Amino acid sequence: MAKRHLAREIIMQSLYQWDFREKPTGVLPAIIAQNIEEFGGGIDDANEFIEKTIEGIIENTGEIDKLITQFADNWPLTQMSLVDRNILRLGVYEMKYNDDIPPKVAINEAIELAKAYGGPASGKFVNGVLGAMYAKLFKDKDAHAAYKKED
Repeated sequence: MAKRHLAREIIMQSLYQWDFREKPTGVLPAIIAQNIEEFGGGIDDANEFIEKTIEGIIENTGEIDKLITQFADNWPLTQMSLVDRNILRLGVYEMKYNDDIPPKVAINEAIELAKAYGGPASGKFVNGVLGAMYAKLFKDKDAHAAYKKED
């Protein structure tokens, strides 16, 4: 399994626990450490990615949740499963705040996490929300960047 994919699984699991416990930031380092120890054997070089990503998601949760709500207009955050909600947070964070990850990679990784950890319709739900966000906010930007590279 690719290290980044395993790192995203640990991020999702940590966010799930944080959200389940009603977002106590004080215990977040312990949650992350426990998940890295339990599930992250052999990915020590991904620890910084895990910690920085979770930190970024927590710092930007308000804006991330607004975007999720905007693009999942028929699904209030409180009605989404904890798994789907936190996979969407990870996907939105990677699309909007991590310039090292192409939006399409962020979407694909989120869909794979949803298929593995969510319910029967989670993959389609995550794809629909992140796909709508991509079409509205990133598609033209990606096309413009590709055009500039050809110059």
